[in-house]
Formats: sequence, C-alpha cells, structure tokens
Amino acid sequence: MSTTSTHPVDEVLPAPRLFTLGLQHVLVMYAGAIAVPLIVGRALQLEPADVAFLISADLFVCGIVSILQSMGATQWFGIKLPVMMGVTFAAVGPMVSMAVANPGHEGARMIFGAIIGAGVITIVIAPFVSRMLRLFPPVVTGTIILVIGVTLMKIGINWIFGLPVGPTAPKLVNPDHAAWLASVREAAGAAGSALPAVPQGLALSPSVPNPAYAPLSNILLSLAVLAVVIGVARYARGFLSNIAVLVGIVFGGVVAAGLGLMHFEKVANAAWFAPIMPFHFGMPIFDPILIVTMVLVMIVVMIESTGMFLALGEMTGRKVTQPMLSAGLRMDGLGTVLGGIFNTFPYTSFSQNVGLVGVTGVRSRFVCVAGGVIMVALGLIPKMGALVEALPTVVLGGAGIVMFGMVAATGIRILSAVDFKGNRNNLFVVAISLGFGMIPVVAPEFHIWLPKAIGPLVDSGILLASIAAVALNLVFNGATGDEHGLREAALSAEA
Repeated sequence: MSTTSTHPVDEVLPAPRLFTLGLQHVLVMYAGAIAVPLIVGRALQLEPADVAFLISADLFVCGIVSILQSMGATQWFGIKLPVMMGVTFAAVGPMVSMAVANPGHEGARMIFGAIIGAGVITIVIAPFVSRMLRLFPPVVTGTIILVIGVTLMKIGINWIFGLPVGPTAPKLVNPDHAAWLASVREAAGAAGSALPAVPQGLALSPSVPNPAYAPLSNILLSLAVLAVVIGVARYARGFLSNIAVLVGIVFGGVVAAGLGLMHFEKVANAAWFAPIMPFHFGMPIFDPILIVTMVLVMIVVMIESTGMFLALGEMTGRKVTQPMLSAGLRMDGLGTVLGGIFNTFPYTSFSQNVGLVGVTGVRSRFVCVAGGVIMVALGLIPKMGALVEALPTVVLGGAGIVMFGMVAATGIRILSAVDFKGNRNNLFVVAISLGFGMIPVVAPEFHIWLPKAIGPLVDSGILLASIAAVALNLVFNGATGDEHGLREAALSAEA
C-alpha cells in the first residue's frame, strides 16, 4: 500500500456526494442554529424584519466559520477537521440579560461590542487554554452543560405558554378597576377637589386571567410537535432520526399555517438575495463589564470545543496536536469576532455534527466545507430568515423542550461517568454548583442591591455555575482534569 495515500480527513469526494453529505450536516444543525437569533432577537424586542435579518446573518456566518475551521486559514486558524460551527447556547443567558436590560438597537450594539471584544481576547488566550484543562474534569464540564440545559428550559417553556410579562402575561389588570382608578385620578385633579392626589407610581395589580396566556390550542400544537419529534426519534432510522427536531418544527409550521397562525406577508415581501452587511444596527458599543462577561463564556466554550476536537481526532484517526488545538480554538475566537461584526453571536463546534461524523463514517473535512457553502447560500436568501421568523413561538416550544432538554441530558450523561461512590466530594461540586446556576432562574431580582454594572455578570446562571464548579472542584479535588477525561466527556456528549 502506498505511503502517500490521502488520509480520509483530506479526501475530496465527488461533488454530488459532497453536496448530499454537506446538506445532511446542515439539516442536523439547522434547528440549533436558528434558535439563538430567535431568542436574542425577541429578547431585544426587535422588529420582525430585524429578527429575520439576525437569522440570515447567523446562517451566513455559520457557513463562513465552518469553511474556515474545516479548510484552515493559514497555520494559525482552523483545525482542518470535519467541523460544523454554530452559535453556542452557553452565551444565551448573558446575552438575554443584556437584551432585557437594554432593548432595541442600542442593546444589540452593546451585545455585538461585547462579542467582538471577547472574540479578540479569545484569539490571544487560545494557546493558553490547554493549560486550563486541569480545571475542567468531567464533574465540572458535566455540571456546566447540565446547568446550560436547565436554564434554557425556561425559554422553551415560555415559548409554549407565553412570556410572564407583556401581552401574554398570565393575568391582566381588571378593566373595571382601571376605569375606577382613572375616575379617581380625574376627580382628585379637579379644581376645588377635597380628594387627595393619587400617589405617584400607584398601579393596579393584575387579577384577571389572560386568554392569550397558555391557551389550550397552543398546548395541543406544542404537544403535537413534541409527539412528532418523539415518533421520528423512536421509529426512524439512520439520518432521519438525527433530524427529528427539524422534522417536528416543519410539521408544526405546516399545521400552524393550516390553522392560520402563520402569516407569510413578510416572507413574500422579503428579497430572494441580499448581502449580509456588517454593523447593521450601528457601530458596536464596547462595555468592559459586558466584555468580561463574554470572555468568561468563551473560556467555557473553548473548553467544550477542546473536548469536541479531541473526540473528533479520535473518531477520524488524526491525532490532534497542540498547534492544531490552538488553531482550532483561535478559530473560535475569529468566528466570534466575525459574528460580532456581521450582527450575530459567539461560535463553537456543534456536537450533533461531531456525532454525525460517527454515524455516517465519512471523515472528509470537505463535507463540512460543502455544508458551510450551503449555509452561506441560505444566509444570503432573506426569504429563509423571514420564513423562520414567521414560525409561531408555540411551534418552537415543542421542539425547544427537546432541544434544551437534550443539552441538560448531555450533562447528565457526562456526569454518569463521574465517580460519586468512591469520591463523595463530587456530589458537593454538582449539588452546590447546580444551586448557584438556579439562582437567576428562581430569584431573577436577587442582585437588586448589587452594583448595576455587574448585573450581566451575575445574572447568568451558567456563569455562576461555571465559577462555582471550578472553584468547588479545586477545593475538594484539586486540579484533576486531563485530555483523556475531556475527550471521554465529549464522546459521551456527541453520542
């Protein structure tokens, strides 16, 4: 056998096969790719056209970064393995906190400024992250991923029933009470009135059930989507079972359209082609606290990526060297910088696509290059973004239960390999860290008396849990992580 034969990772497959396999990768990651721009765009209270633009921008940059990661861009960027890049769910919590505190275009500019700043710092610190592996054994990585899933579940549940504030709040102010209060204000303000003025800021408490919150039709549609996802995952075989969530979303969209819940005017008005322009919302705002918040997120992302790269190296038969690892992590940083410039979010390797490499047995990195080209093409078609934006959130809710629940289940799977019997201290690491992660979910106003500047930093259960898990593991176990543990955790995650 010739010693100069091409390694399977570097094999260029025929164009039709490249397209088909690349499309498989796109379909596997599509549901996860569109979730984050929908979540953040709606948290920013952007117009539907702007949310659709965020989706298009996300698909476009997903493609660009996947191509660069798989192809390589000089010796400094790109691991040159079959990697599909997508927006990380780890950044959702902090970005939603920033969006709620600063809605609209200004909030978007602050988020993108934080992302660009964090991306630049990530590029600089990428070579040093491998020295931090000892801080992230499976008990830490499993706990962090579990908390990411648990905190995201709140979003999926709100997609089904409605947001607890605003037009879909569970209860509304009684209109009779509102009319009475208005008449009292008017009477108190009349000339010569003996009535005392209504105190400033006095408001009525909502007491009437809101018909727009958790209507039975929404619950049934979400359950139908969930049932389709479960049915496809249970009875379909091979590739189709890997896109069960996407099949459920498509089914829900068809049903919603049939019920008149989807409106296609904006889809019809959207262009067939439009470039993704940088700084769509204006020049970014660079806030130091927000940048620090996103840097902490990116450290977690890089540790997660390291595990994925090591697992992928094992699956493809190509040893991941230290320079390759550094180049892959730098690409995480460069992808995040590009994300901030082109109005989207931090990037990481998608575990479901790593899993697809194992399912198909196809190790060629050019398959992911082809997938990246398809993503770029989709991002340049505004009608695609408008179509996704038109989906009722109730359809996404049924799929969100699965999507975010699978993230939590992945964390549990990683923790299942942790020694809890021989080392009871690991129980303390998981228990206390999970508690810290739940603080912003259960008591969202807990930082009311803390300095407002650090709000985004402490408002993320993911960051609180990450810091707690690393610190507690150091206290109880010391620095015990290694490449083997991270690789095994990643293999558990992609499985």
